[in-house]
Amino acid sequence: MSEQKGPVVRAKFMCLSVTHFANNGTDTQAEIRFTAVYGNGEDNRSWSKWTPSGELKMMVTNPTAIEAFELGKSYYLDFTPAA
Repeated sequence: MSEQKGPVVRAKFMCLSVTHFANNGTDTQAEIRFTAVYGNGEDNRSWSKWTPSGELKMMVTNPTAIEAFELGKSYYLDFTPAA
């Protein structure tokens, strides 16, 4: 197992929307949108000194992954260097 190289940046994002689409009538896909969480906590301190601002949008085609995200719930997003 290889060791992690470089710093990890952690951000806290809230799920804004989950929009489902039919793909060829059988496959499911969803566009999932997130926004940065702001407040007095320490959750975003590794990347934002003051009020964080950010948005993430991704198209997900794995049904299990789609079900993992709940509207209005917050999630950590960790950035680690890729090999």
